[in-house]
Amino acid sequence: MKNLPSIEDLRLAARRRVPRAFYDYADCGSYNEDTYRSNRADLGTLKLRQRVMVDVSSRSTATTILGQKVNAPFALAPIGLLGMQHGDGEILSARAALAAGIPYTLSTMSVGSIEDVAEATGQPFWFQLYVIKDKGFTKDILARAQRARCSALVLTVDLQVLGQRHRDVKNGLTVPPEMKLKNIIDIATKPAWAWSVLKAKRKTFGNISGYVPGMENVNSLAQWTNDQFDPALNWKDVAWIKSNWPGKLIIKGIMDPEDAKIALDVGADAIVVSNHGGRQLDGAPSSISALPKIVETVGSKTEVMFDGGIRTGADIMRALALGARSCLIGRAYVYGLGAGGQAGVAKAIEILRKEFDVTMALCGVSRIEDIGPQVIAPREARDIAVAVRQAVRNAARDS
Repeated sequence: MKNLPSIEDLRLAARRRVPRAFYDYADCGSYNEDTYRSNRADLGTLKLRQRVMVDVSSRSTATTILGQKVNAPFALAPIGLLGMQHGDGEILSARAALAAGIPYTLSTMSVGSIEDVAEATGQPFWFQLYVIKDKGFTKDILARAQRARCSALVLTVDLQVLGQRHRDVKNGLTVPPEMKLKNIIDIATKPAWAWSVLKAKRKTFGNISGYVPGMENVNSLAQWTNDQFDPALNWKDVAWIKSNWPGKLIIKGIMDPEDAKIALDVGADAIVVSNHGGRQLDGAPSSISALPKIVETVGSKTEVMFDGGIRTGADIMRALALGARSCLIGRAYVYGLGAGGQAGVAKAIEILRKEFDVTMALCGVSRIEDIGPQVIAPREARDIAVAVRQAVRNAARDS
């Protein structure tokens, strides 16, 4: 881990160590992946305003998320199939988050179960809910999350139907992987991954297997999702979910101010501005471009979290500058998990926290509550920089 100083280094290491189907599952977007790429590109257009000779000797990255004290303004996002990035991936990620003093979110589509993570950590964590057609299962899994002392429910609302991910189709993604020749050859070249999965507690969906028919061996994850997820899900269902969940409710997948208003009306304690990492509606705006109007719409009535494209501490600064109270980190920590298990997740968290701390200092900010639009460089300066870069490219092309 010492020689992997950036999230990009962790990504490259994960790509070498994780079988292609599972690396691509975490890394890909839907259809042409335009929105997936826009999440990163649009963050990069926001240039930070460097300040000098400001006393930043007493900086702190600590804050609160939904009243919970945290050591940095981000949580680990819900990611399906973490146990296929590294054996016991959910447990290892939860432990790393706990040690770092930030929340971890377990996905409904996890390999490790709610009970596995609760037993391994002994501490509350967040649980992310996908609502499937079987309401009995939904009611039961909410009860299981309560027994595990999950401190918040993250209701994902942007996956009533599944956006096709071409790379998953090409790779023939299954859980566990089918023993086809190409899979056997791929896995044979990744012995550390194979050993971690072989000795792991579970190798299929721990929250669902045994509860929902067909989950012991999923030959087509996309087909199963389309068959089981509920396209009739609507805002009226949130009242039913709240009646079965007494804790904090975070609604994830908000990209429109009108939906943000409705989320407030149905009682969300927080909303997450997110386009599912570019994995659902391809051609949707980037998350960062949708953030300002949503923040303007909800004001201080609820906490706004940001999700989509974060790879650096500077990205976290950009999101907070545009009004987010905190962020969800997804692929960045998945790369760490694939690269080095729990140590890799811890490394990803520390990279982001340190980069964010240094970014605060160089922007002349010591406290998170002081971060605002003033840390973003004026648009005139950005436009000049773009024009200069274009002129350089034109000159190089002409020569």
